[in-house]
Amino acid sequence: MLQDSAGTATAVDGLVKETTTQAFMKDVIEESKRQAVLVDFWAPWCGPCKQLTPVLEKVVKAAKGKVKLVKMNIDDHPAIPGQMGIQSIPAVIAFVNGRPADGFLGALPEGQVTAFIERITKDKLGGETQDVIKAADKALAEGDAATAAELYSEVLAENTDNVYALAGLARALVETGQVDEAKEILARVPEARHGDTAVAAARAAIELADQAASLGPLADLENKVAANPLDHQARYDLALAFNAANRRAEALDQLLEIVRRDRKWNDDGARKQLVQLFDAWGPTDESTVAGRKRLSSILFA
Repeated sequence: MLQDSAGTATAVDGLVKETTTQAFMKDVIEESKRQAVLVDFWAPWCGPCKQLTPVLEKVVKAAKGKVKLVKMNIDDHPAIPGQMGIQSIPAVIAFVNGRPADGFLGALPEGQVTAFIERITKDKLGGETQDVIKAADKALAEGDAATAAELYSEVLAENTDNVYALAGLARALVETGQVDEAKEILARVPEARHGDTAVAAARAAIELADQAASLGPLADLENKVAANPLDHQARYDLALAFNAANRRAEALDQLLEIVRRDRKWNDDGARKQLVQLFDAWGPTDESTVAGRKRLSSILFA
């Protein structure tokens, strides 16, 4: 991005701009309903960010209006990256039709950035398909995994390679207890797309389901924790059992209690498990947002 004498970022051919927390809805969410928008989360002290910036701008300009680049300084505007679970930079998230659709971390070479943008613009969904995807996402968020699975399958009937629908179907299958089937669906995702945010969420959900399968009855775990509040392993297992039962608030309570009592337990295992839960639930899920805030209040108290 070009800069004036005061160091203020300036737009490149109208395709590149800086944004703020207040302008994010207009610059990213609304704009992405017209064409794909890449959001580059960066900071002035980040060396790899400085390497990635000119590459992003060059490739975006070469796309000739198919995609725009919006940059957000996470030091000046931490709220949005915090809500989205951005933990390392540079982080580039592609928004399509008003929501996150894909992303990558680190300073990729020009060829990989070009391939990423080509994929994003190629995968941009038509209005009818987008409506089905939104309905599926809504059903899954509301706990109606069976309906969500039907809707994702409807999209895949038209486009068997739709990675977002594959990941969504895998998550829906996990919710209905069909973990093996979910693994088969996710195996259809090309290796080059394994880093997609939706795919990562589905993979985390499968891993959590596998962990929960080895646990005992929920009531037994509750009794163990009640009998010995310092039994962190029992509390950890109880959190996984609560999550498997879709009782997210209670899962958060248990893991946060471990972090509060003994941050170093099991090599920081409770905090790491919280991060995996956030990955599985998605960065904008209300449980993820609430959980990150509560975790931060403990870690930085």
